[in-house]
Amino acid sequence: MSQRTLITGAQVVFPEGIRAANVLVEGHQILAIDPPSTARVDETVNAKGLHLIPGVIDDQVHFREPGFEHKEDLHTGSLACAKGGVTTFLEMPNTNPATVTIEALHDKLERAASKCVVNFGFYIGATAENVDVLQQAKRTPGIKIFIGSSTGNLLVDSQAALERIFAETTLPICAHCEDESTVRANRERIGSNPSLADHSKIRDHAAALIATQRAVDLAIRYKHRFHVLHVSTAQEVEFLRGRPDWVTAEACPHHLFFQIEDYDRLGSQVQMNPSIKTAADNVALWEGLRSGVIEVIATDHAPHTLEEKAQAYPKSPSGLPAVENSLALMLDASYRGLCTLEQVVAWMCAAPARVWDIKNKGAIREGFDADLVLVDLAKRQTIRNEEQLTKSQWSPWHGVELTGWPVRTWVRGQTVFQNGKVDSDVRGAEAEYQR
Repeated sequence: MSQRTLITGAQVVFPEGIRAANVLVEGHQILAIDPPSTARVDETVNAKGLHLIPGVIDDQVHFREPGFEHKEDLHTGSLACAKGGVTTFLEMPNTNPATVTIEALHDKLERAASKCVVNFGFYIGATAENVDVLQQAKRTPGIKIFIGSSTGNLLVDSQAALERIFAETTLPICAHCEDESTVRANRERIGSNPSLADHSKIRDHAAALIATQRAVDLAIRYKHRFHVLHVSTAQEVEFLRGRPDWVTAEACPHHLFFQIEDYDRLGSQVQMNPSIKTAADNVALWEGLRSGVIEVIATDHAPHTLEEKAQAYPKSPSGLPAVENSLALMLDASYRGLCTLEQVVAWMCAAPARVWDIKNKGAIREGFDADLVLVDLAKRQTIRNEEQLTKSQWSPWHGVELTGWPVRTWVRGQTVFQNGKVDSDVRGAEAEYQR
């Protein structure tokens, strides 16, 4: 007989609003909302004073396995997810070997099944030559294209190759949008000794906008579902206002909270691709989220060691860890009046489930998977490098106090995080897609 857990006393964030409710979990599913008092219960969780939300779905992470496990691996990345209230992650293909074959995709799925304490999915990467693979791929949320900012065969910037991918495949597509020719021209203009502050001039507003326009044009012409990853500019927000409903977009915490002035304070820790931009861009991204132009918040969690990040620019790599703190950052934003808790749940839970057709996730409903997070909106806690579970063990938000934190996480009905500790023995499951 399956374990039954009753969560009582919480304010529950449902798709239709927040209200007090009791949630009964049986096995890996939500069995009932407000069950009768006679229902059998094995464990009762008193959640008075807390809010219960669906587990966060982070649709853009880089967990570095295989090939770069000294930075992160599937196990350590999933531990950071559990602590941060992320119950499902979708991981990118730029590993070594890159995930550009069915064999490489299945290898990642097998690794994750034995290592990950949260649920998982893996994109298949596009190259200029693997359209036949993209046509056959299953067990994946979709196709990832690097239109700029990649190396080797993952860089796809020829128009002919892009036309084939959009015309001849059916899976949803997402893309890193930075125009490679613009980036190269900017780099050449700046010269042979760029400084870190030049990073946002090399990967400038035009590079992002041109590539986004190019990809959206393809999506519209071929009526192909397309997701713009990590929007970073006000110009992209404005451009996306007129997009059809099969084109969606997302923003990341570093583009919402950091700006070019932060290079002086944080150095290469905030070196990202796309680059951080200006305070005006921060404002525009927030407005884009509130108005529905941008639907999703994801992290683009991309850790490197501090030693790697400390190299002189341009040898310093782009990327930062964020999956452990993304929900807390957004809960703190709601505390400060930048958004509401309902919006946080819409952006981080419901929308990614909808965009990627993930079955039975993203909402608290009877029959849905019991991926749940209790959050304490009054809890104050400071982010500290030494407490990070990501293998890189640092955060650009080190020393920042936030109000609002996850305090307990369930993955498919199993408690994976509680009392500040993650249960390494829990195992998540492969995400399923409604296609």
